[in-house]
Amino acid sequence: MNTLSHRSLVPEILDGLAADDPRARASRRDLRRINALMFQAPIMASLLRKFVPTPQRRILEIGAGDGTFMLAVARRIARHRPAVELTLLDRTGLVTAALAADFGRLGWKIETITCDVFDWAERPDGKHFDAITVNLFLHHFHDAQLVHLFSLLMPKAPLLLATEPLRAMPALAATRLLPVLGANDVTRHDAAQSVRAGFRGSELSALWLAANGKPLEERRAGLFSHIFVGASTKAGGNP
Repeated sequence: MNTLSHRSLVPEILDGLAADDPRARASRRDLRRINALMFQAPIMASLLRKFVPTPQRRILEIGAGDGTFMLAVARRIARHRPAVELTLLDRTGLVTAALAADFGRLGWKIETITCDVFDWAERPDGKHFDAITVNLFLHHFHDAQLVHLFSLLMPKAPLLLATEPLRAMPALAATRLLPVLGANDVTRHDAAQSVRAGFRGSELSALWLAANGKPLEERRAGLFSHIFVGASTKAGGNP
């Protein structure tokens, strides 16, 4: 049997390290390079252009990390989508004042929320968004957790756009080349586990449907990425 025929979740080392751990800091630097090699920011920018109509005012990124991924996206679309209100949500507060200033120079205003995504999403109040974006984050959760998360997020925004690891042999083989890039042990371990926990086919569409949403697009993008876009039937309007 193909070892990648089903998702396999193993705890990733980075998730268990303190934010200021030297190995964690090095791994986050590695992840920025991996995002670039996977073309994640251009892929997400293209999804936002295709699916989110202008004017686009409010975006929420969940699992935002240090915010550098969404800054790379913003630099690609800010010319035609100015004055965006971006909320970066992550359980660790890694966004710096310097990064906030970089967004400001693009005309984007950012807010940071340090909270577990489930805890935040279960709150009945809060503003609504035009879109929720997520990059290399959904693969951390089992299918049942994802259905629950999707059901919680749907009232918050009419669209969810995701760029995730592609679960495929070429992607797994590519993780063996990470030592050439100088990636540390955390990154080498977690990258392979991310592929094994990633997605293929219409797996996210099935989970979105199970949460009573409407899938719009799901496919592979290049050698290493898997994309998903889902519409909500539960989202309210902006207050």
